[in-house]
Amino acid sequence: MSHPLLRPGGCALRGLAFGWALLRERGLLVPLGLLAAVSLAAWVFLELAGEVVEGETLALDRALLLALRDPADLSDPLGPWWVELMMRDITALGSTAVLALVGCAALGYLLLAGKWGSGLLVAASVGGGLVASQVLKLWIERPRPDLVPHGVPVLTLSFPSGHATMSAVVYLTLGALLAGLQPRRRMAAYILAVAVLLTGLVGVSRVYLGVHWPTDVLAGWALGAAWALLCLLVSTVLRWRAGQRLP
Repeated sequence: MSHPLLRPGGCALRGLAFGWALLRERGLLVPLGLLAAVSLAAWVFLELAGEVVEGETLALDRALLLALRDPADLSDPLGPWWVELMMRDITALGSTAVLALVGCAALGYLLLAGKWGSGLLVAASVGGGLVASQVLKLWIERPRPDLVPHGVPVLTLSFPSGHATMSAVVYLTLGALLAGLQPRRRMAAYILAVAVLLTGLVGVSRVYLGVHWPTDVLAGWALGAAWALLCLLVSTVLRWRAGQRLP
């Protein structure tokens, strides 16, 4: 009987195994994984932006937004009264004030701890994400939803959602930094899961309160994740080139 690696497809499997081992040995799995994630998130954002500009998502956006309201009273979101209050509290977790406090607190800690590289990563991630979000709002110029009364005051344009974008940038960046310090994968996974959950809840609250179309939030998540992952990718490549060990 022939050896499994000599059977049809065996050489391909052996080549894949060798390539995987080589990438792992040289510490390239993490950078390549981040690059793939950045590319996917950026593609999702660009696809959504194109569909929104062409008006292809309006029917779906309207249907989803109305599905969260009482048909007899569009000013009343679905669920008991306390759910709306809870959503207002949650949406504040993605506000400029709260994210600025969290970001500045994290930056101050990193600088005091002498972690200048991580501090620069946080500053670049938050600052760049904020600029990208505002520039894209002005470029696409999508108005806020007018189907239902807004649950909280809003002043800026709608696409992409600034709350969704910046919560993804701040919470995912800080979550990745904290996860990288954990000796156990279980703890790292938990921290990343909390960061993703916070980001998700903020975005959902924006749609529930009627201040964003669902595609605004999806695009904000994609943009924020792409930018946060890109900053992490740059940091990882610099560490790799400096000879530091990667996870």
